[in-house]
This record gives sequence, structure tokens and C-alpha cells, in this order.
Amino acid sequence: MTRKLFSLTLSAFALLLLMGAGVEEDSAGQIQTEKGTRGAQLVQTRETHDQEADQAHMVTAVAGSSVLTLVEDMDRTLTVDGKPVSSEVSKTQKSGTTYVALVPMAKELDSSVSVVWDGGSQTVTVRSSKLNLTAKVGQLYLVANGRYLYIPEGVQLVNGRVTVPLSVLTEAFDASLTWNAATGVVAVTRGSGALTPADQYYNQDDLFWLCRIIYAESGNQPLEGMMAVGNVVLNRVNDPIYPNTIVGVLAQKNQFTTYQSGKLAYRTPNENSVIAAKLVLDGGVVEETKGATHFDSCSNSWASRHKTCVAVIGGHRFYA
Repeated sequence: MTRKLFSLTLSAFALLLLMGAGVEEDSAGQIQTEKGTRGAQLVQTRETHDQEADQAHMVTAVAGSSVLTLVEDMDRTLTVDGKPVSSEVSKTQKSGTTYVALVPMAKELDSSVSVVWDGGSQTVTVRSSKLNLTAKVGQLYLVANGRYLYIPEGVQLVNGRVTVPLSVLTEAFDASLTWNAATGVVAVTRGSGALTPADQYYNQDDLFWLCRIIYAESGNQPLEGMMAVGNVVLNRVNDPIYPNTIVGVLAQKNQFTTYQSGKLAYRTPNENSVIAAKLVLDGGVVEETKGATHFDSCSNSWASRHKTCVAVIGGHRFYA
């Protein structure tokens, strides 16, 4: 009996051990399962993080590419208020003069401008609230607020873009221009946004007499020949040995016979004579005749005997 009881007790204890082992086994299995789940979650999290990192890297790469593109699209040798302009401005040098594409540069100077291109006449018009500017391919000037700004090489069409001297365009926008010889950077500083309009700028008395003497003396000459006559008149005005007004210069004895006759005031100048006068009054100087104080159309004039001939334009010789 005792032996049976001991046997049963042992069996029961063995069963308990087995059951305990099963519980431990189940617990271990559960722990392993939980570890596996957590491991999987960790792997997934790590993969997600790697994907996000890859995406971030990709965004950075794209952003870097965009930044690189933006940098490459800027011309750091030309600035407006300290900021480099777009390479669309196409800055070039020709005979010591800086040229730019008119429309992109105009937009750099004033982002509000509107642009109209007339392909038939090859004329571009740029407008803002302050400025009305037109430039026609081939003409020796652009017109800004009714004023005529001289372009010796003319308005050009380069690679499909209207191109003008930077100095002329900045003048039209009333901006200032400086060049740093050490860095090679051309710096533009914005001003009021537009130059003073013609009706406020030109002295009407000066314009009246100058366009008429130009017409009387060179009405059948090319535009620069007309300008050169106007330059002679203004060179005398600026020379202390002559009177300091246009009408004073014209009225000098034995100088301009067309004025002396009294008929000059009644002449009606042609369009180009008026344009030439405005170009000269706005500072336009025909380089060949710079400093000239005399001109003639014959070979036996006083100037031809006493002065140096510096240029021949059309039917006139000019002397300094």
C-alpha cells in the first residue's frame, strides 16, 4: 500500500514536472515569438528608416541639382543691386562696350515690365508704370519716354534676341552703372525706374533752333551726319571762346548764314533733323567728330586751311 502511494505520488510529481516543463516550454515559445515579432518590427522599422533616408538623400540630390542649375543659370559678372543676373541676359563685350539682351535685362531692372514684339517691323516695346521704351533693329537709337538715346552700332538682333548696350538700357531705367576692374564685375544699382520724360527734359528753345540748323545745313545727310552738325554747335556752346547758348552760337557774325538771313525760324525741319537734335541734346556724340568746331561742304573754306580734318560724313568734312 505504501509502495503504491509512493508510486502514485512520484507519478503525480513527474506529471507536475512535465506540466511545468510544458508551461516553461510554452512561455519560452511565447518569448521567442515575441522576440521574433519585435525583431521583424525592428527590421521593418529599419527598412522604413532606410527608405526614408534614401528618399531624403534623393530629395537632397534633386535639390542640390536644382541649386546647381540655378547657380549655373546666373551670371555673377553682372549684378543688379548686388545680386547676379540670369544668364538669359547674355552679356557680351564688343569694342569695349557691354551689350545685353534687352528684354531679359529689362526684367532684371523691373520685374513688372510688359513686352510686345512686332516681328514685321522688328520692334520691341517694353512698358512699365513709369517707362515706355521702344527699340527697332537696325536703328541708331532707342526711344525711352520720348527721349532718343544714341547707339553707335545700332540696335542688333543676336540669336533671335534684341541686343543693346547695357549703359543705354540702364540710362533708360534711371539706373547707375559701375565696373570693378579688380573683380571684373559690372554692378547696376536701380534708381527711380525711368528717366525723365522728353517734355520735362528737352529745353524747347534749344530744340527749336538746333533741329532747324541741322535741317538747314544737313537735311539731306545720313542721321550721323546730321548729328555731327549738331555736335559742332554744342561743342562751340561748351567752348569758352564761343557764346554759351545755341542761339548765341548761331547768331555769331559770319558763322551760320542760314541764321543770319532770318529765314531759319520759318523752316520746318524733317523728322530725322528733330531726332538728330534730340540725340545730341541727350548726349549723343559721333565719335569721329568728337571735339570738332567747324564743318564745310567745299574744299576751300577757312576751316580747311586752318583746321585739321577729323572726319568726312556724307557731304561734309569736320574739323577740330
